Amino acid sequence: MREKHGFLIGLKCRECGRHYPKEALHVCEFCFGPLEVEYDYVAIGNVLTRERIEARAPTMWRYRELLPVAGEPTIGFQVGFTPLVRADRLAKQLGLREVWVKNDTVNYPTLSFKDRVVSVALSRALELGFDIVACASTGNLANSVAANAASGGLKSYVFIPADLETGKVLGSLVYGTNVIGIRGTYDEVNRLCSEIAGKYGWGFVNVNLRPYYAEGSKAMGFEIAEQLGWRLPDHVVVPMAGGSLITKIHKSFKEFVELGLVDKHPAHIHGAQAEGCSPIVNAFKAGTDIIKPVSKPNTIVKSLAIGNPADGFYSIQTMKQTGGCAENPNDDEVVAGIRLLAETEGIFAETAGGVTVAAAQRLVAAGRIKRDESLVLCITGHGLKTREAIDGKCGEPRVIKPSLREFAALVENENV
Repeated sequence: MREKHGFLIGLKCRECGRHYPKEALHVCEFCFGPLEVEYDYVAIGNVLTRERIEARAPTMWRYRELLPVAGEPTIGFQVGFTPLVRADRLAKQLGLREVWVKNDTVNYPTLSFKDRVVSVALSRALELGFDIVACASTGNLANSVAANAASGGLKSYVFIPADLETGKVLGSLVYGTNVIGIRGTYDEVNRLCSEIAGKYGWGFVNVNLRPYYAEGSKAMGFEIAEQLGWRLPDHVVVPMAGGSLITKIHKSFKEFVELGLVDKHPAHIHGAQAEGCSPIVNAFKAGTDIIKPVSKPNTIVKSLAIGNPADGFYSIQTMKQTGGCAENPNDDEVVAGIRLLAETEGIFAETAGGVTVAAAQRLVAAGRIKRDESLVLCITGHGLKTREAIDGKCGEPRVIKPSLREFAALVENENV
């Protein structure tokens, strides 16, 4: 029997195909494969049209039939539908005809794409009766869980590596959440959270609620297609941490094609990680599906520093199936990528955005992206969250007395 919308059927194992009820489950009890949400696409196809979508409010919930909530959403009413910026100055620097920036640096309320996944996870958590929600996070997710839980009247706990950037720690504490710093890597934090979820029965957005949480990323792909005029781009570059975002953008494109909302088009989806923690890229370049975990990440890109990515295998499959590639720029390239995006388009991205831009530069140089093809860069968080990464690397202000003579001398010297 369907609940309200009638489009959320249940959960299904991605490996063996066994079906499960739409509860707080994330692992198949038979093969230990990950569970994924199932939808009634026939029913969705009967009601969802371009016109209906366009008539709705400009948020991610305009695609609600394709998001895993049984009723109306209750968290994150203003999340999503961030700008898709035509980046002509950046395109010129990259040597390309058409470049777009999907700018989630301005996503509401915590300035990262994680507000998408959290809105879905917490809306579903309330439907399932949870009153305490939690997460394991490298920063952005913690900020989003803290903010969105506060707006929904939920008690929250966020578990983070103790050495995160100050801005991200403060960006959780301000919402009154319980911030628990762990002396260890993200993977150690995540293992602890799995144990806590089992003991206390809380709603962990990226553990027992993970199938619902992950689906929120699809909204970024839906928006890209709609904002391009209901078409798919030739190329998309996506930053990878656990690997969920890249797989869900692929899924969003496939769903739109299946429903007849866009024409079928070979959109090549490329993945990007930082050199100091790039288990997915390393495996892809080695031509294997087997992910070798990184035990000690060593990069300024802490938001992507997940040594044992949950969706690493599926990220590789996404790149293979779409004809995409993978790149892992070093930290110097990352900083240069942050600066290039800021200086050409006025968009200040966090380190993950620098990875995306730098990876795109590598792909263009290698001939993977051609001059006459369209490219979308997924920029997933604001630079104010990772200021430490560029501190001292953007020059210094020039200080003068309040004197026109001193200023004139400064300007004249610059023009020489």
